[in-house]
Amino acid sequence: MNLLLVGCGKMGQALLARWLERRLCQQIYVIEPGAIPADVPHVQLLGDLPPTYKPDVIVFAVKPQVLPDMAAQYKRFAQNGALFISIAAGKPVSFFEQHLGSEAAVVRAMPNTPAAIGAGMTVACANAAVTDAQKKQAQDLLSAVGDFIWADDEKQLNPVTALSGSGPAYVFLLIEAMAAAGEKLGLDAETAARLARQTVIGSALLAKDSADIPAAKLRENVTSPGGTTAAALAVLMRGETGMQALFDEALAAASKRAEELSK
Repeated sequence: MNLLLVGCGKMGQALLARWLERRLCQQIYVIEPGAIPADVPHVQLLGDLPPTYKPDVIVFAVKPQVLPDMAAQYKRFAQNGALFISIAAGKPVSFFEQHLGSEAAVVRAMPNTPAAIGAGMTVACANAAVTDAQKKQAQDLLSAVGDFIWADDEKQLNPVTALSGSGPAYVFLLIEAMAAAGEKLGLDAETAARLARQTVIGSALLAKDSADIPAAKLRENVTSPGGTTAAALAVLMRGETGMQALFDEALAAASKRAEELSK
């Protein structure tokens, strides 16, 4: 496929690197004023593309606030049957249909930052204009940076954003909190940070290696009755003040904000 990548920030670069590595595209053009790999043709403006250029897929990887001023410029590609994939947070499919035309084929996707190392989680939804062949194109491109699933309803993307889109920040906060708690128990800062980080890394790898085992069972496997882990979990799982209540409230707040940004 011929692909046009609009925007090449951190997520755009992560996608581009994997596409090049896997040779998923016959040709890729990038619209970006910044630094791009030397073997990838890039331009600063849409008008700088070759006059006869007709991409099969256009990926919007720009800040959502710039889309209202630029999306309509790509309408001519929609009329040529191109597939549009957006990873811009907060912009619903209806936004692109409004600016590109009601018949535009649009996939809205929400990847997360571990995509930078090929370990991301991406959830996407497609409008009615997207063909089966285009869905396969989108899945091939987006799964290049990690796991991928289709959402049955675009409304699911707000809770998806709350859980996996923002989720890496929660994990990094967990590392911070564990390290800080270790320091308060008398560990030096460097040791506490190293223990917390590697514990989370190792646990994540164990969860990946044991994908057929529920997380609750993995937790039980390291919890001896009456032991130290049980003592800690009694605090973390304490009713209305425990971790579940905090995550319920946190994800609800993130999902609500995602909904507000989509309007």
